[in-house]
Order: sequence, then structure tokens, then C-alpha cells
Amino acid sequence: MTEDQQGKYGASITLESVQGGERNVVQAAGEVIAKGSLLYIRYEEIERGPKGEEVSVRTTLKISDSGLKLMRHGGIQSEQSFERGQRLPGFYRSSYTQFNLSTDTRKLDIKRAGRSLTVSWEYDLYVYEELSGQFAISLHIQEETQL
Repeated sequence: MTEDQQGKYGASITLESVQGGERNVVQAAGEVIAKGSLLYIRYEEIERGPKGEEVSVRTTLKISDSGLKLMRHGGIQSEQSFERGQRLPGFYRSSYTQFNLSTDTRKLDIKRAGRSLTVSWEYDLYVYEELSGQFAISLHIQEETQL
């Protein structure tokens, strides 16, 4: 991901998560902000809260050459960082619970071609220092064409 581009543009975002054989796909419209070799991807999701209510969550991904950071704000607040071969701290907070977590990233691939980006990573999630799950994530960003 060594391409340096500046600017902001609209993008379609597809995030696929697999854990324990269960697959979850999120598709959203968002924006990409390029600052040198860093990319910031922002989008909004509507999730179900603990009582079944809809909760708005704003997600920002910060992608660098060495890794990525996932930050979520709104009805849920969380932060997770991913760097290959590293176990990094994070947290999760909602109005009903909060806990510290860490991610141990086994695989991280970042492929950038112009204004398209594919990131895939696999990690172990630890909550209170105990293994909580193993995840495989795939993220695809495609610039939205202007009509």
C-alpha cells in the first residue's frame, strides 16, 4: 500500500466476517479519506441493541502499511488494532457492558490498486485474557462512480 493519494471520495464498502462457521456481511456506503500513505474509511451501520432496538454505530478504519485500527462510536464504542504477529489491546463498551479485549493477528494482507482496496485478516480475540473466538475478515472498498 505504498501509493500516496490525497483527497476524499465516496466508496461502497463490503465487510465479511466469518467466525465459527457463521458468516456475516455488511454492505454500506461510506467515504475514504487519503492522507499520504494512510487511508481512513468511514461508514455508518445500524445494529440491534440488547433490547432489539436499532442503534446507529459510526465506524472508522485507519489503514497504514503495517496494520489497521477499527474504531466504532455511537450505540457501541470499541477499538481494535491489527498488526501481523502482534497481540494488541482494545476495548468494547455499550450501555449494558464493557470489557477490555486484545487481538492476536495471524494474517494481514493489504492490497491497494488506485482507489480500490482489499484487506483481509485473521485473528484470535481475547476477552479478559481468555480466547473468545477466531475470526477471518475480508474488507473490500470500491470508489463509487460519479454519474
